[in-house]
Amino acid sequence: MSPAVRNRPRELSFSPLNNSQLAHLCGALDENLRQIETAFDVAIARRGEHFTLRGESAQTERAAHALQHFYALAKKELSVDEIQLGLIELVNHPVRHIANPGGATPSLMTRKSELHGRTPRQVEYLKAIQEHDITFGIGPAGTGKTYLAVASAVDAFERELVQRIILTRPAVEAGERLGFLPGDLAQKVDPYLRPLYDALYDLMGFEKVGKLFERGAIEIAPLAYMRGRTLNHAFIILDEAQNTTPEQMKMFLTRIGIGARAVVTGDVTQIDLVRGQKSGLIEARNILGDVRGIAFTEFLKEDVVRHPLVARIVAAYEAHQAKEDGGRPAREGSSHAER
Repeated sequence: MSPAVRNRPRELSFSPLNNSQLAHLCGALDENLRQIETAFDVAIARRGEHFTLRGESAQTERAAHALQHFYALAKKELSVDEIQLGLIELVNHPVRHIANPGGATPSLMTRKSELHGRTPRQVEYLKAIQEHDITFGIGPAGTGKTYLAVASAVDAFERELVQRIILTRPAVEAGERLGFLPGDLAQKVDPYLRPLYDALYDLMGFEKVGKLFERGAIEIAPLAYMRGRTLNHAFIILDEAQNTTPEQMKMFLTRIGIGARAVVTGDVTQIDLVRGQKSGLIEARNILGDVRGIAFTEFLKEDVVRHPLVARIVAAYEAHQAKEDGGRPAREGSSHAER
């Protein structure tokens, strides 16, 4: 196929026209159209209900399908969040249909009733957490590793499968030297744990989380606080695990007690340990890969559930790293597999 044919503009019109739906589809100042342009790498021009899409033909077809999909949903105003999350599912739809033909995704009991896996690996990750006592979620930023782990912890707590939620992470500075931090110990470590607080507040509500903290049903602490403890009937999440040492990782994994479930999350491309120090997450993946009963889900850039540009940023860094490695392709992760 010649480049001219391959890049022929795609025309699309909506008939019968509903001006209210059309306005909801486009969003304020056509913001929703810009999100679709970014997701599919196309250009969209509009005159009334007539749209012209320019770009690679396969992408313009997918963008046209997205416009039709959102137009059908536009009986009410569509927020940018709804557009971005919907685009993630549309981008992954062909793969999701093959990998998960039933479309079934684990339901989670949180205050966000619409929460579910948006990509095939997210669905597999949620299933792995529900079916295994220890699950590793490894992959780039924005793939939902931590958020879905916290959502699974909230779900297990609400269903009374566990009595406590314990969230921990190593207090390692991300490439900075913060120096002296004022306040007591809790205030000093609070900035490192803030992402975990944010996820809890989003999934349970500020007031409920506060009450559960007072009762001791939810605990957030630096990884160093885990030493010497045995954690029974708890859902434990170790976040930012790429910044653990091998000794810390072994210490954490051996804290797990009766009736407990653990999820370990991390991104091995963002290690902030001192140069030459081994990452406990990488070592655990190598050592525990064949241990029965432990599940691994390795996410790819296609699983990023953030602004559409985040997936491209991750892809650009992977391509740059491949060049620095002498042209060797970036290592592809695999989907969930129990070993």
